[in-house]
Amino acid sequence: MLEAGAALVRSRGIESDADLGLLVDPAVTFDGDPQLRQRFQHMYEAGAWVLLESAIADLPADLRWLFESGAVTIPQLASIYEHLGATSAADLGDAVARRSIRLIPGLDETTESAVAAALPTLRRTIPRIPLGRAIGIVDPVIDYLRSSSGIEWVTPAGSLRRGQDSVGDMEIVAASDNPGDVIEQLVRLPEVGRVLLTSERRLYLLLDRVQLGVRFPRPSEAGAALLQATGSREHIRRLEGFARDRNVDLFAPAATEDEVYARLGLPFIPAEIRDGDDEIRAAREGLLPRLVSRADIRGDLHMHSSWSDGRDTADAMVSASRDLGYEYIAITDHSPRSGASRALTIDGVSRQAEEIAGLRERYPEIAILHGCEVDILPDGRLDFADRILQQFDIVLASLHDDAGQAPEALERRYLAAMKHPLVAIITHPTNRLIPYRRGYDLDYERVFAAAVETGTVVEIDGAPVHLDLDGALARRALAAGATLVIDSDCHRADALGRQMDLGVTTARRGWVEAKHVLNARPLSDVRELLARKRGT
Repeated sequence: MLEAGAALVRSRGIESDADLGLLVDPAVTFDGDPQLRQRFQHMYEAGAWVLLESAIADLPADLRWLFESGAVTIPQLASIYEHLGATSAADLGDAVARRSIRLIPGLDETTESAVAAALPTLRRTIPRIPLGRAIGIVDPVIDYLRSSSGIEWVTPAGSLRRGQDSVGDMEIVAASDNPGDVIEQLVRLPEVGRVLLTSERRLYLLLDRVQLGVRFPRPSEAGAALLQATGSREHIRRLEGFARDRNVDLFAPAATEDEVYARLGLPFIPAEIRDGDDEIRAAREGLLPRLVSRADIRGDLHMHSSWSDGRDTADAMVSASRDLGYEYIAITDHSPRSGASRALTIDGVSRQAEEIAGLRERYPEIAILHGCEVDILPDGRLDFADRILQQFDIVLASLHDDAGQAPEALERRYLAAMKHPLVAIITHPTNRLIPYRRGYDLDYERVFAAAVETGTVVEIDGAPVHLDLDGALARRALAAGATLVIDSDCHRADALGRQMDLGVTTARRGWVEAKHVLNARPLSDVRELLARKRGT
């Protein structure tokens, strides 16, 4: 019934009770279902909005919000989709830039202008979900596509590929000459809650109450399609201007993104820094950074075991880290005042040290540092005494509780901790919780300057709820001259790799290179930094 209602709304322009009333006229016939008139009679009595809701629910999210903004009608949206295949805000923006909407029969420049005017609000309105959850939803689909015959390559697109901490456009691009069989199989996956829309080379699904779009461009065109689908809109807009100045068709088919950039005389620009900021200038001047990659990471200096609030034993964390190919790790459980569900006690420190000594014998191929994530108290002290902290190989300091203090007081707490000779790393400095808490509003230039002055390392935390420092702050930390570390802050062995990946992605958004990252260096360099901070 919903499908019939949606089809009628789109094909017959049903937008009011009066319009719906026409459908229950005896002169109107309905092919294929003699009871359909009676059903519409009941819906007419309930109001035309029932049909409208059914039609809107079947639209891809971006088109649905465009209709709800009042910019266009359902029949106009249907025309835009049918003629241009537009299903997302990126598609609509591309159509406006190409002036394609005005060429659709029945539409004109007024419609195109209305779409253009609605796009900024549309992009702000579309619900966003945390990056970690988005990856969890998309990864099974990507794994399935990669294992499917007829798919040359597949990658996420949009803000997901750019690694933004919240994602508004769940898109995948899969290059294929003949995607028909794959589309038929994909819609039958048990994870699929609903099929919203299918076409020859486009599929929109509802997974875990989130819309996911999959595009299947031909391999010869897939690079250009991926560039467009990845964005950001500001990056594409600036590339358009760059292309016009050089009389180059930015939208011409291309098998790879490298080919598109090469036509413009530019090197490949990594997706994570396509923000429309100064990346095009940097590319033009040969100043693009060599962004840190997952392959650069030699170890993980922030993880938790069952000695505090971790799910798995230290043995399991070491074993998983070894399997990831790490040269070294640090087990850094929470101290008593962290607010964690479990914490490392004073008595537990020596017993944990004994366990780690045994693990070092069992796993000689990986160096295991005994560490702790200690809390910075409201008065700036640490919640383990120095005689306890001296027993650790590495000490991380965190500010988990603002104690209701003003930003100036929080900065003083950080500065006091960084001046402590045993504190090597400040973890997740803003202490934000995505998407619930923004984080501390501090003078981060002052914090980063203190880190440089005291030789303290600043962390980029890969936990999905943190991703902290974010890309913008990480770039400011680099400008101040701070040394960074990328850690997983992981509480379970099976997520160690995934959370490190998130940390690396976040670092790349901050233009971070391997030379800026402590744990992209050999263990000897890590030990040297720790000794230098301790003055030993």
